[in-house]
Amino acid sequence: MISPIVSSAEPILLVGGGSVDNDGLRDAVGRYSTIVAADSGAAAVLDAGGMPDAVIGDMDSLPAEARAALPPEVIHRIGEQDSTDFDKCLARIDAPLIVGMGFLGRRVDHQLAVFTGLMRRAARKVLLIGAEDVVTLCPSRIALDLAPGTRVSLWPLSEVTGRSDGLRWPIADIPFAPWRVTGTSNMADGPVTLEMDAPGMLLILSAARAEDVALALRAAPHWSA
Repeated sequence: MISPIVSSAEPILLVGGGSVDNDGLRDAVGRYSTIVAADSGAAAVLDAGGMPDAVIGDMDSLPAEARAALPPEVIHRIGEQDSTDFDKCLARIDAPLIVGMGFLGRRVDHQLAVFTGLMRRAARKVLLIGAEDVVTLCPSRIALDLAPGTRVSLWPLSEVTGRSDGLRWPIADIPFAPWRVTGTSNMADGPVTLEMDAPGMLLILSAARAEDVALALRAAPHWSA
């Protein structure tokens, strides 16, 4: 059992070193009381006018100027190379919701590794915010207050089945798998409820729905560890 480095009763902001909207990050830095950076994400936090409460990772990409600006006690080097910096962070954060910025876009291999991390740490509720989309691992049940016509995409990371209410094309009894059936570009006819039988489905919506998804995630049940 890995002991948490950061514990919070409120949602925390986790910042990575990938693509990030500078204005959006500045706004987020001002709204979240606890900020964690994954390695080089610390530079983005500093550039946005914030100071991370913890920097977690193997520190192989943290710029020297950012390291010099950080108090030594906030740097937590995890030297093992069997996990990504994102996974290292998820394993060491205890919070009701982790909102991640700087993890979508840029390198495809990094983004795929992040999606794997979501499934590997399925017990953590994580919402990733990018320039175009928000992505989360679908809980066992989630209720979303969506307007008719809202895009709702589902992408399986493994074999998974589920049920839906409020989707234009219902998903009941469909044997989803990345090599078989996927669910991109579905559409809401109004409020949507999704149920999944296992932690293996990515839920992808427009970035404009970030606050709605965050509220729905906080109310959703956790997957077991």
